[in-house]
Amino acid sequence: MSKGVKLLAALMEDEVGSGQDLMRAARTLTGAVSDLLKAVEPASGEPRQTVLTAAGSIGQASGDLLRQIGENETDERFQDVLMNLAKAVANAAAMMVLKAKNVAQVSEDTVLQNRVIAAATQCALSTSQLVACAKVVSPTISSPVCQEQLIEAGKLVDRSVEGCVKACLSATDDGELLKAVSAAASVVTQALADLLTHVRNYASRGEPIGRYDQATDAIMTVTESIFTSMGDAGEMVKQARLLAQATSDLVNAMRSDAEAEINVDNSKKLLAAAKLLADATARMVEAAKGAAAYPENEDQQQKLREAAEGLRVATNAAAQNAIKKKLITKLENAAKQAAAAATQTIAASQNAAASNKNTAAHQQLVQSCKAVADHIPQLVQGVRNSQSQPEDGSAQLALIIASQNFLQPGSKMVASAKSSVPTVGDQAAAMQLGQCAKNLATSLAELRTAAQKAYEACGPMEIDSALNAVQTLRNELQDAKTAAIKQQLKPLPGESLEKCAQDLGSTSKAVGSSMAQLLTCAAQGNEHYTGVAARETAQALKTLAQAARGVAAATADPATASAMLDSAREVMDGSTMLISEAKQALVAPGDSESQQRLAQVAKSVSHSLSACVNCLPGQKDVDMALKNIGEASKKLLMETIPPCSKSFQEAQSDLNQTAADLNQSAGDVVHASKGTSSQLADASGKFSEDFDEFLDAGIEMAGHTQSKEDQFQVIGNLKNISMASSKLLLAAKSLSVDPGAANAKSLLAAAARSVTDSINQLINLCTQQAPGQKECDSALRELEAVRGLLDNPNEPVNDLSYFDCIESVMESSKVLGESMAGISHNCKTGDVPSFGDCVSVASKALCGLTEAAGQASYLVGVSDPNSQTGHQGLVDPVQFARASQAIQMACQNLVDPGSSPSQVLSAATIVAKHTSALCNACRLASSKTANPVAKRHFVQSAKEVANSTASLVKTIKALDGDFSDENREKCRVATAPLIEAVDNLTTFASNPEFASVPALISREGSAAQVPILQSARSMLDSSTQLLKTARSLVMNPKDPPTWSLLASYSRTVSDSIKSLITAIRDKAPGQRECDSAIDSINKCIRDIEHASLAAISQNLPTRDDISLEALQEQLMSSVHEVGHLIDPISTAAKGEAAQLGHKISQLASYFEPLHSAAVGMASKLMHHQQQMNLLDQTKTLAESALQMLYAAKEGGGNPKAALAHDAIAEATQLMREAVDDLMVTLNEAASEVGIVGGMVDSIADSMGKLGEGTPPDPEGSFVDYQTTMVKYSKAIAVTAQEMMTKSVSGPDELGSLASQVTGDYSQLALQGHLAAATAEPEEIGVQIKMRVQELGHGCIVLVQKAGALQSCPSDSITKRELIAGARVVTEKVSMVLSVLQAGNKGTQACITAASAVSGIIADLGTTIMFASASTLNAETDTDSFADHRENILKTAKALVEDTKNLVSGAASGQEKLARAAQSSAKTITQLTDVVKLGAASIGPDDPETQVVLLNAVKDVAKALGELIGATKCAAGKAADDSSMFQLKSAAKVMVTNVTSLLKTVKAVEDEATRGTRALEATIECIRQELTVFQSKDTPVKFTTPEEFIRMTKGITTATAKAVAAGNSARQEDVISTANLSRKVIADMLTACKQAAYHDGVSEEVRGRALLYGTECTNGYVKLLEHVLQVLQRPTAEQKQHLAVFSKRVAGAVTELIQTAEAMKGTEWVDPEDPTVIAETELLGAAASIEAAAKKLEQLKPRAKPKQADESLDFEEQILEAAKSIAAATSALVKSASAAQRELVAQGKVGSIPANAEDDGQWSQGLISAARMVAAATSNLCEAANASVQGHATEEKLISSAKQVAASTAQLLVACKVKADQDSEAMKRLQAAGNAVKRASDNLVKAAQKAAFDKADDENVVVKTKFVGGIAQIIAAQEEMLRKERELEEARKKLAQIRQQQYKFLPSELRGDED
Repeated sequence: MSKGVKLLAALMEDEVGSGQDLMRAARTLTGAVSDLLKAVEPASGEPRQTVLTAAGSIGQASGDLLRQIGENETDERFQDVLMNLAKAVANAAAMMVLKAKNVAQVSEDTVLQNRVIAAATQCALSTSQLVACAKVVSPTISSPVCQEQLIEAGKLVDRSVEGCVKACLSATDDGELLKAVSAAASVVTQALADLLTHVRNYASRGEPIGRYDQATDAIMTVTESIFTSMGDAGEMVKQARLLAQATSDLVNAMRSDAEAEINVDNSKKLLAAAKLLADATARMVEAAKGAAAYPENEDQQQKLREAAEGLRVATNAAAQNAIKKKLITKLENAAKQAAAAATQTIAASQNAAASNKNTAAHQQLVQSCKAVADHIPQLVQGVRNSQSQPEDGSAQLALIIASQNFLQPGSKMVASAKSSVPTVGDQAAAMQLGQCAKNLATSLAELRTAAQKAYEACGPMEIDSALNAVQTLRNELQDAKTAAIKQQLKPLPGESLEKCAQDLGSTSKAVGSSMAQLLTCAAQGNEHYTGVAARETAQALKTLAQAARGVAAATADPATASAMLDSAREVMDGSTMLISEAKQALVAPGDSESQQRLAQVAKSVSHSLSACVNCLPGQKDVDMALKNIGEASKKLLMETIPPCSKSFQEAQSDLNQTAADLNQSAGDVVHASKGTSSQLADASGKFSEDFDEFLDAGIEMAGHTQSKEDQFQVIGNLKNISMASSKLLLAAKSLSVDPGAANAKSLLAAAARSVTDSINQLINLCTQQAPGQKECDSALRELEAVRGLLDNPNEPVNDLSYFDCIESVMESSKVLGESMAGISHNCKTGDVPSFGDCVSVASKALCGLTEAAGQASYLVGVSDPNSQTGHQGLVDPVQFARASQAIQMACQNLVDPGSSPSQVLSAATIVAKHTSALCNACRLASSKTANPVAKRHFVQSAKEVANSTASLVKTIKALDGDFSDENREKCRVATAPLIEAVDNLTTFASNPEFASVPALISREGSAAQVPILQSARSMLDSSTQLLKTARSLVMNPKDPPTWSLLASYSRTVSDSIKSLITAIRDKAPGQRECDSAIDSINKCIRDIEHASLAAISQNLPTRDDISLEALQEQLMSSVHEVGHLIDPISTAAKGEAAQLGHKISQLASYFEPLHSAAVGMASKLMHHQQQMNLLDQTKTLAESALQMLYAAKEGGGNPKAALAHDAIAEATQLMREAVDDLMVTLNEAASEVGIVGGMVDSIADSMGKLGEGTPPDPEGSFVDYQTTMVKYSKAIAVTAQEMMTKSVSGPDELGSLASQVTGDYSQLALQGHLAAATAEPEEIGVQIKMRVQELGHGCIVLVQKAGALQSCPSDSITKRELIAGARVVTEKVSMVLSVLQAGNKGTQACITAASAVSGIIADLGTTIMFASASTLNAETDTDSFADHRENILKTAKALVEDTKNLVSGAASGQEKLARAAQSSAKTITQLTDVVKLGAASIGPDDPETQVVLLNAVKDVAKALGELIGATKCAAGKAADDSSMFQLKSAAKVMVTNVTSLLKTVKAVEDEATRGTRALEATIECIRQELTVFQSKDTPVKFTTPEEFIRMTKGITTATAKAVAAGNSARQEDVISTANLSRKVIADMLTACKQAAYHDGVSEEVRGRALLYGTECTNGYVKLLEHVLQVLQRPTAEQKQHLAVFSKRVAGAVTELIQTAEAMKGTEWVDPEDPTVIAETELLGAAASIEAAAKKLEQLKPRAKPKQADESLDFEEQILEAAKSIAAATSALVKSASAAQRELVAQGKVGSIPANAEDDGQWSQGLISAARMVAAATSNLCEAANASVQGHATEEKLISSAKQVAASTAQLLVACKVKADQDSEAMKRLQAAGNAVKRASDNLVKAAQKAAFDKADDENVVVKTKFVGGIAQIIAAQEEMLRKERELEEARKKLAQIRQQQYKFLPSELRGDED
């Protein structure tokens, strides 16, 4: 602040001493802050009042300071009212305190009395605090943060008043006193409410809300409600009433304003708008009446919706100014808040800089702060201008543009601030930075929405505004020229010649690019994007004009200055014309004339731009040099070469000398282009002179050549050198103009190399030196040329990666070694040609080594963590320039008359290769860019290039067929559009906005490069010496000293290569960083383990220096940042070595704060389990990061290290899971305590992403995204409702609900982004984004309120705010839903129509049932079919039209599709109605014909349903999409079925053909059913094989019927066959598919089922077709064939049944199998007995008889058991009889009955055994019931249960005797029997336990008298003896019964009995 104040004071016009006043005000303010800090110092002991006074004086001082600056935006009145209201609250509170004092005086209880006094004191304190707060914030109340502070202070007062009232209530019962207290409290509450309302009203400037605003808001809201309640006519009509009321209010307001208006024009305008509105209202009221009268009619609802839309449009038009004003005001506020938040964030960043440990993150933050700081002034200026000129459209537009431009740098700053927070050591600074970043994110979200809305309201003015801006610039340049002539033009602060020249150069490209955009958009006729492009052009021109003025001001020469300003003014004139032409072109988009004019104007503008750039100092000289080269090169065009003037030797040495000079000059040009403009001027002048001399020497040499051919070659080479020289100068020129341009330096280096190469070629051709000399000279020149690569290692040399460089060095060094050996060997042997070859190879290898070393050193420098990595641009301008050049050369070759067929084809290949590369680059760029205009332009340019290539290829094919002049001419004509398209694209791609950002290599990075560069330089020096030595040796091989020199040089070369390889290897990027990161993370893991051990032993020291909330924030932000780094590290480790070090260092820097925050947070958690969880998860994250580091180190960024890539992928996955787990834990912990900062951040983040560029290619369709969006929107609405409920009943749960809202919103925003990208028309996409963003704002408020309420559940104000927030969210959700519905009206209509059609099909099914039962009667007796025929035919034809519309609707828009779907649904309804009437008129006597007719219309309805489904899927898809083919086939089926219906209708009255027709229709229907059956779709529900088998039975019946009908040939039989066949085949196919796709069915069985299903159907169709033949030609022979066809069907049915049996497998059972029933029932019995046992255990039977009501539930259980057992018995009997039958059949049991009187247990085999079980069980039931009722003993129950178990066992034994042991049935019966035995055993135990307990419970009353006592003992002994005797008798009886029975046992059983 102090910096800014000083600057302002210095700039103020100091006539009135206002600068001094400003400084004084600033001093006062700093003094006040200083006083406050002293007052709150803990040691100061100042009273509270001093603190409040000090705070108040800060408010006053800040108000004075703002007034001095002239920024006192809050009007005095508003502040006065605010202070008065605050004082009113204070006065009311003082009254309340007095009343409370009265209560305290009468209170008896001192505790209660003290409580009242404390509460009253608290009340007084919070009120004084409120007043102080009001004083502080009133001058800056415009800031939401200040408003928030005041509202919080108000809430504290509210709480303390509540507390005071409660204390008074508990302290006394005196009614009067309490009444006085509550009255005083309500006065305070009211005063407080007034104050808070006043604060909240600031947004509307404290003015009352206008009548317009209220009415227009109401209209907007109600129309939204009408849209959302489509389908509910009642609700729609209710909303329409409200709407009518709101519009009539608005109309009346406008009329009264019109009457009061003095200006007649304004008055007329208002009245006209009011009339428009009144008319629209009348139409809406009519539509509402219609909807009310016919609530079921969808058309009426649609009409009402349309009328409401019309009314909305009319409202917008009528109240446009009012709405616009409101939106602009909102934007001004949002912009101010964003600027303030950004300024604070920048201050916080500076404050945090000192303690930020992460240098990379800090550098990034500094960069983003700079970018934002550049934008803030524009934003503030925009707000200022908009406020001072509220009526000026261009000022508003400027504000909107400034806001939109602010968003991206703002978002970047938020991201980099957040990533810096965890690594800032100073806790206070970190918290401040984090908080500021959050505030900025929220402000940006507000700004984004406000700018979007304001832009919609002020959009179409952009072109005019751009025109005005350019004209203003032109006038400014004119003024500048006038000033320059008078020599009064001075440079502005910070302007220098070099800077302005560079700005001019770089901006000229931006201007060219934005003009290219403008042309494309205007040609497409898109007004919105043309406006955006015009705006961008105007912005670029503004920078250009400033730069031109700066250059002119800084130039000493007046002529140059005025030339510069003139050329800039010409650019402005041309641009004005261009924008005007573009505006005209929009009016007639397809007009070719306007297109041509546009193109011409654009060309003239680009000429003026070049002229403007050429006026720059130094450029003229380069142009001059270029011109000289051009002039000199004309000598090469001479017919004959002039005669030689020198000898061959002289000419040769001249050529060598001038070549060396030219090569040297080329190097100087390269060097000078990086220096000053004067250096470049000198170097280019010298270069052109040297070129001239070289050319002369070359032509002289050409004169010495003998043959014509050689001469041509020399001249050709000279032409190449001329071209290369021109290119070099052009490259130097463009670099000097724009040194920052991407890859300009590498282009220059390449141009210089090509000059060297072409010189070498010429010299090789011309010179006839001593052997081996020219190869050595060429090599030396090549080495000289590549040396420059080592001078500037700050730029990439080529595209090689680090590992490619190593490979390249190894390869080249091997080659070099061999060729050096070859050089010395060939010198010895004197083999000169081989020597020359070896020198050439060595030279190539050395160049390769140098390039690789240069690239490696660049990569090593960049990979240092302190360097700033560059990043890839949208496009690579070099690639575009290369492609453009290659295409131009190839086109020249194409049209060159001398080119051979093979040359033409190779040229065509080159064109094709480069154009496809360009198109791909465009596609990629369009998917990456967020700029919508650029996106469209790339797509459009790619189309143009592709189309012109296609037409060129056609002409080339024709030329290839016939090389005639005519075809060549056609080819030449076709190349022009291609070259133009490629040029335009290259211009557009050169926009600096798309350029890549070069890397900045740090000092440490440069130091790391030194060893590599030194080795490479030493290698070049020694190899140069080696080549020179070899050159002399090859001439004189016998010179010993030279040989020793050669040896020493070759040693030096090999040593330097070794050291080069070592240096490159040692500096492998990222390895050092990986090692140090591994160490630091290992240390973190150890610390976490120590903390865990301390936590286990409960002595983890608590961190008291920081709050839990701050720790939670710190931990969350650290984890968040770690999560963001996972993918970049994985990518870098797999193939981007240069990035690895940066990313790893960043990762390591986050683990220190992460682990300390985790340990700190754990120390503050109360719950031991929570502590351990948190520490464990943090440790897991650290361990997974460690694994990641090891994998990354192994991978090292080598794309070929495939083995390491798997490990990296696995580590990435683990780490991602660890981050997710920890985040879930933290979010849960945060939501439990109501910390919602992270959630708010997350929502704001999602909103930001929604506004960014297009998503990657969406995979789904709009419908998919729409469906998901509807799901999440509804979920948010449900949660919002739940939050309203919980705000009262359970505030603790609000946090988790808020977390749910956050999660759902993130998903919604993601899907919204994709939906917006796929929505048609584009407008809907924009609406979707806007609605979702508005919902986001609502969600943020709701989440914030939830957090506030959770931390203070009793706060009534927050509770009200939360409920209001939840309502807003619900409302916004309905808006999202309504815009989604609008987005696919067609698809929505298809869904509605499809459901209507399925209803019709079901209804027809019912009608067919009635008809089959002969109960479908005509309406009247006179009704005949003829009355209905015409109607049916007419409606069917209408349906065919609808079919066509549906098919075409899928390809056109949603509107057309919606109409077609609605119309088809309507027509099919009408058609079914008329057909039903027709069928009824036939009468119930002929039901079969009725069914035929109804079936025919049912087929049509089915086909329509399929067609609508296909249309829905195909909507908006490309013509070659598979869904389009499905649509076409569905349409064909539809037409076939309608035709079939028409034929059937005609045949109904013709008895002779009725059956034939019915049969034809049935065959067609069966074929369609078969197509559905054969489709790959899985059925929705499944069925059982039994059901399937049942369905096949019908086919047998139908086959028989068909054969009979064929034999009888009666039409009636044929009709009934047709009707039956259709049903049985359809049922069989459905059942077959449903059974085949059941889960348990194997693939093989499924295949068989589907195969035989198809075979059976085909066989049946053949049979029906044969019946049809018999009907047409009935012969005996034909009829005999019927049997053959029917056999075929029968065979297929048999196969089907076998397949169904196979489906049953072992799991499937026959439900009618008695064994199965027995098993089921036995298990049921067992379960019942178990239940009875449990119940018996719980109930202790009482000694007295039980009452019925008490035992009811137990009786019910007994009854259940009895029922189950009875069922089991009957099943067992069935099973037994089945088994008995089986045994008889097998001969194991005799069929003659045994002795009838013999009632032994085994006489009737299994049956009697089963009966025994039944009898025993029924005894058990009786005993149990009686026992419960108290009528029977437990003993009886026990014996009954034992009997059940025994009889079950006997039954099983009986089965075992005869039955097959391994049979499935036997096993099941055995298991069931065991279950019964187990259950009865449990029952026995329970009963015994009950009996035992009963024995314990029996109280024996012992008589106390002696005699009585003796008598008691005797009686007891007597009873005991009697019981013993009875027991003995019972045992004997049982033994006798057993002996008797034993006689009758079958012999084989006697041994088993025991």
